[in-house]
Amino acid sequence: MVGWDSMAVHAGREDLAALGVHAVPLDMSTTAPLTSVEAGGLAYEQMATGGVPQPGQSTVYQRLWNPTVARFEDGVAQLETAAESVSFATGMAALAAVLLAAVAAGKPHVVAVRPLYGGSDHVLATGLLGTRVTFVHPGEVRAALRPDTGLVVAETPANPDLRLLDIKALVAEADGVPVMIDNTFATPVLQRPLELGAALVLHSATKFFGGHGDAMGGVVATSADWASRLRQVRAITGGLLTPWPAYLLHRGLATLPVRVRAQQENAFKIASALQSHEAVSRVLYPGLAECDPLGLVGTQMSGPGTLLSFEVDTADYAERIPGAVKFITHAVSLGGVDTLIQHPAGLTHRPVAADAKPHATMLRVSVGLEDPEDILADLVQAIESVRTA
Repeated sequence: MVGWDSMAVHAGREDLAALGVHAVPLDMSTTAPLTSVEAGGLAYEQMATGGVPQPGQSTVYQRLWNPTVARFEDGVAQLETAAESVSFATGMAALAAVLLAAVAAGKPHVVAVRPLYGGSDHVLATGLLGTRVTFVHPGEVRAALRPDTGLVVAETPANPDLRLLDIKALVAEADGVPVMIDNTFATPVLQRPLELGAALVLHSATKFFGGHGDAMGGVVATSADWASRLRQVRAITGGLLTPWPAYLLHRGLATLPVRVRAQQENAFKIASALQSHEAVSRVLYPGLAECDPLGLVGTQMSGPGTLLSFEVDTADYAERIPGAVKFITHAVSLGGVDTLIQHPAGLTHRPVAADAKPHATMLRVSVGLEDPEDILADLVQAIESVRTA
């Protein structure tokens, strides 16, 4: 058994030497030759109902299976210590597949622990996919369970206030109902929810797995049974990850540990410095003791992560600061090599109900790999320029 960092480099690449290649092959085929109608039909039926192709069997059609995509899935499964993983076109497509699988099993009720990413909150609140939701806070899960509850959904660290949840405690509260954890912010570098009892781990692979802001995808790491159900949803609905982004996302896994740890070091320095700025009323970062009352950093998580949020005096200041940065990029998304800043209440969490929406005075920063002094200097000049305007 190799170390975890070595696994990140080699996961999904174990057969390359035997193939006589060094880089991961890229297979762009949309269709595959069939040996006969009967063999092709059997393969199609097997994969359309959640199975995978057997050795020597035709893969029929890219919507059903692709070897480049499968390599990425194998890599993620290894890093999350999962039996399997299933990838999708985006993180929201991945969440949609999980919800549809629960509905198809006759368990449409979802207990969702707020806060969640705005898109996740929105799709649950609207019931667009046939789910019915009860939004709760930690400690309220067990009381919200019903006979038709098929999922408990949570995110930790949470978007956008970086709130931490005790996953083991949440699993106990769920009382046997499958728990899905959105692990996008932590990545498997810092946290592996399956090892703590979760049934499914979701990632917006667009973020840290890709790491360069140029490939979209989503992935769910889980058991073989759940993976089969998710592949069936994917085959029928067509929300598949295609080979080129899968190739880029797989390539990103190799540098994931190095990037996350370096960005985390930068984030800690910036969060600590912002605490002393007179115009910053509060800094939200799991590496600060007051933001980790349960002591989960160092136990559940191996580190506090690369994102931070901070609050300023007024909503007007918060809305104008992103437009005043010069070095940082004002943009949504996160997890890339460059630093991004955004106003959650006005953007990613705009559709969230008023009583659950983040404070309008809050800004979220995804810290990149630049010199932390440069990142901090730009944040400070933006804050001060807005205050004195």
